[in-house]
Amino acid sequence: MRAPSTRALLKPVKRWLILGHRWLGIVTGLFLAAWVLSGLVMLYVAFPALTEAERLSHLTPIAWDRVHLGPDAALARAGLDPPPGGLSLSMRGGAPVYQVTTRDGARHAVSAETGQTLGPIDAAAAVASFGPGATVRAVRRDQWTVRDRYDPLRPFHVVAPGDASGTELYVSARTGAVVLDTTRRERLWNWLGAIPHWLYPTPLRARAELWRGTVLWVSGIAIAGVLSGLVLGIWRLRLRRPYASGVTPYRGLARWHHLLGTLGGLSLLTFVASGWLSMNPNHWFSPRSPPAPMREAYAGPVHPVDRAALDGLALDDLDRDDRARLHTVEVRFTQVDGRPVLIAADARGGRRVVPPPSPEALRAAAARVLPEARIAEIETLTAYDAYWYPHHDTRPLPVLRVRFDDAAATWLHLDPETGALLDRLDASGRLQRWLFEAPHRLDFAILFQARPAWDLVMWLLNGLGAGIAVSGVILGWRRLRRTARVG
Repeated sequence: MRAPSTRALLKPVKRWLILGHRWLGIVTGLFLAAWVLSGLVMLYVAFPALTEAERLSHLTPIAWDRVHLGPDAALARAGLDPPPGGLSLSMRGGAPVYQVTTRDGARHAVSAETGQTLGPIDAAAAVASFGPGATVRAVRRDQWTVRDRYDPLRPFHVVAPGDASGTELYVSARTGAVVLDTTRRERLWNWLGAIPHWLYPTPLRARAELWRGTVLWVSGIAIAGVLSGLVLGIWRLRLRRPYASGVTPYRGLARWHHLLGTLGGLSLLTFVASGWLSMNPNHWFSPRSPPAPMREAYAGPVHPVDRAALDGLALDDLDRDDRARLHTVEVRFTQVDGRPVLIAADARGGRRVVPPPSPEALRAAAARVLPEARIAEIETLTAYDAYWYPHHDTRPLPVLRVRFDDAAATWLHLDPETGALLDRLDASGRLQRWLFEAPHRLDFAILFQARPAWDLVMWLLNGLGAGIAVSGVILGWRRLRRTARVG
């Protein structure tokens, strides 16, 4: 009996590949087109967020003469016990308050005059400092506060000052602080950018696990569709013995879909696969944000905050002339290796650290994070590199990079000025940087810092992806119409 030829064996494989790609493309084609086109919008308009500079700009100078209680006395009267870093002093309305985040993530405002835990603010109090033309409305959850990170701050008073930009400020009714701002431009473009790109409609995103599963499944199916198309595209391409129509057997729009898919299929596959990995499937990658036990170990044993240090900040504010005065709007209370550190900031982002942490304290605090490991190296970064770099945001320089010899090859990044533990990056996190961030955002310093070269490359690759996706959607629609007529 004659053995079947290789061509005969591959024939059903090719048929199933064609059918699989066709129907996978029909199912996910619109998602692919939306992802690629919305990704172009996201290059220039990010999802609304309150930057540190914006947050500080909404605060008013602390009325030191009304700060009657130090933080320890105020917290004792309120019966609250925040972890290190969960306490700050600022103004709420016309009175100084301690903003407290307790170990369960709850937020509280405590009067610095009486130690009383303050209740929610009403709409009149929220709008009072924004002038007579401002309007206010109540919101518990909307498109811009859909993330669960806002849960401890809900509900919100949304204040519209009536400026030309259509700004809306979200004031937490619980704390009285501005926690988010949006502009008309951001709100408009995000309906064409982040919302379709991240599958972010409020009813879906409000259910975190359902949203995560949906993104994983849809992008996973899309990966199969793009991969099958790339394999099929290369298989059907003839360079040495062309078809009568040329290197592709197709004509019309199908010809363009084939050629664009062969040329840009790998970049589209990389984009979709890296997006799938951004959801951290099966929790393969460790998050960069250090968990609470690491932060508490870094802070060290809880140490009472000396009221004299707070009084020193007040005197320093009052003793300076107007040109040199800090005009402190916030004091954050942190710890490094059991030593209290106070960080005073003004509305322009200027800051004063009292007392600045010493190199010895930083090293001892870092060692506490992984007591079973040894610190292999501490280096000072004065320039960005492949793992510490900006991308549409800012990251401080210089920073300290502390490398450990543990099994996970952990790195810590520390702010040498404030002693802040900025992030944790282990071997899995560094792998994610190359599997997700690098191929998805092309955030290589040599490219991103040489704009508009980065923009041109992103437009070229996204343009190819858009051509593949849009032509595929049209072909899929034609196929469905023909099928419906036959049926």
